[in-house]
Amino acid sequence: MAAAERYDIIVVGGGHAGAEAAHAAARMGARTLLISMSLDALGKMSCNPAIGGIGKGQLVREIDALGGIMGIAADRSGIQFRMLNRSKGPAVWSPRAQNDRMEYAAEVRSLLESTPNLRMRADTVVDLVVEQGRVRGVVTLWGAEFTAGAVILTSGTFLNGQIHVGERRSGGGRMGEGASVGLTAVLQAHGFETGRLKTGTPPRIDGASVDYSSLEEQPGEPHASPFSYLSDGVTENQVSCWLTYTDPAVHGILRTGFDRSPMFAGRIQGRGPRYCPSIEDKIDRFADRDRHQLFLEPEGRRTQEVYVNGFSTSLPEEVQLAALRRVRGLENVHLLRPGYAIEYDYFPPHQLKYSLETKRIAGLFFAGQVNGTTGYEEAAAQGIVAGINAVQFLQGAEPVVFRRSEAYIGVLIDDLVAKGTEEPYRVFTSRAEHRILLRQDNADFRLTERGHALGLAGTERLNRMKARREALVRMREAFSRRSVSPERVNAYLASVGTTPIAEPERLVRLALRPQVDMQALLEAASMSDLSDVRIGSESIARLAEVEIKYEGYLERERDLAERMASLESYRVPGDFDFTGVTALSLEAREKLARIRPDHLGQASRISGVSPADVSILMVLLKGARVSRETPGGDGITD
Repeated sequence: MAAAERYDIIVVGGGHAGAEAAHAAARMGARTLLISMSLDALGKMSCNPAIGGIGKGQLVREIDALGGIMGIAADRSGIQFRMLNRSKGPAVWSPRAQNDRMEYAAEVRSLLESTPNLRMRADTVVDLVVEQGRVRGVVTLWGAEFTAGAVILTSGTFLNGQIHVGERRSGGGRMGEGASVGLTAVLQAHGFETGRLKTGTPPRIDGASVDYSSLEEQPGEPHASPFSYLSDGVTENQVSCWLTYTDPAVHGILRTGFDRSPMFAGRIQGRGPRYCPSIEDKIDRFADRDRHQLFLEPEGRRTQEVYVNGFSTSLPEEVQLAALRRVRGLENVHLLRPGYAIEYDYFPPHQLKYSLETKRIAGLFFAGQVNGTTGYEEAAAQGIVAGINAVQFLQGAEPVVFRRSEAYIGVLIDDLVAKGTEEPYRVFTSRAEHRILLRQDNADFRLTERGHALGLAGTERLNRMKARREALVRMREAFSRRSVSPERVNAYLASVGTTPIAEPERLVRLALRPQVDMQALLEAASMSDLSDVRIGSESIARLAEVEIKYEGYLERERDLAERMASLESYRVPGDFDFTGVTALSLEAREKLARIRPDHLGQASRISGVSPADVSILMVLLKGARVSRETPGGDGITD
């Protein structure tokens, strides 16, 4: 064997987690090698051709604010853009884009290839080099050895992957691509706990065989916001999606295949995603519902291939086709590829630190679906954190950890590390208790300075953030100072069902009215010097309105976040003996000993640990602090 090539960081896997991890590490100055089974599959959208969604869109904006690539690739390849939840409060507004699948992957590859310090190799990692509890490198299928100070494993659904269609199954991490065999056993030998999860994907159909005249059109928003703070807008040449429904006859056809379903027959042991169930699971669990929505989503501008969102299935192919042909608009549909389920290995994430470094092997990081998550966005968010912290590890610097009040990235990782997961985990806005602080419109204010300090976010990104922040301050000052006359705004106020004004009123007072949309009011009042102020594609007036309307809520959430941060200041020693604290409940002792929280805040969020248990731990940790701070004392180290 030739002498091993030396790198600072090796990233295993080229999906969404691997792409962000490799880009972040290389941007921060680490000599990085990305090893993927196929370089043609870098950034591949294995399932739906879309980025963002409820909670997921916030993750993409945070990745972008830190200096990641997902938002840029999504904007460049987007064919339809929408802001979801517009009818609700701004805390849950969530951007989503339909993307050209091939263009998205091409953009990811182009962004990676233009990143200094990053090299790539098409190969399969089959072993890790571990010495004295620390990772030292990897060995590939072709016998090559590469050494590094840190390794990031982002192997997605490929570890011992099994694809199921009806009674047929084959090894693979995606349809048409082989599984990765060997790494799970290697990690088990090092003491890692593993499990099996399941996910699935719908059939793809030929759009030329669809009768769109009988379907409901779902157009994009003409002036929707892009994901990236570096983008000035989105394409105006958008492509529509289409909506149709199943019915009882469709459900009846699907039921004829239940006896051959790998899920119902027990051939699949792994648990599937609760919030994205297969169509057979939906009609079995929700038998009282006589129809389910199906969204027909185009895979790109230059292809007729269509993704049938809502019809994820692993039933036999002939059952899938018969059921689809009973759906309105799909009576003559041609099937390009059947839906399938995939079962794969994962590593329960309580085995990780908040940095995503494993507790068992120093310098080894896990990111993406190997940690039990589902979704491109969740994977990419973990990837950028793992990439950042692998560099921090090499430099002997403190890991970068995001609190739940700082970012959805922090919510995601805290949920995984503190609570673990036994089913594919996905982010929702409802998981974030401080979601009014974590809006999609302020991710740059929260994270860009941090990304720039790390060497990840560039100067242009920092300058754009500063320009937005300065424009917001000026806009709020203008709202406080400027007044508007009744004759200019009363017609608008009446149209939205709020009381007209009898004398000139300051804009800030009108902004507090829940019915008032300040952008619309400024346009109605012909105050173009305020309504036309934009940085990129975003209205500064709308951003100022949100902060004014919700100022009281924002202040309250900041206070709550500070109180929670005080709990996180109580660090728990790595060798703390939870089992010996008999005052704790038996369940708390078992859970705490298994997860081994880093601090009291994490302990408080573990299922089965009660407020009484937290109080007992606080007393013990306070006592240890006093002991440490007393001359000659031992005790805890902060």
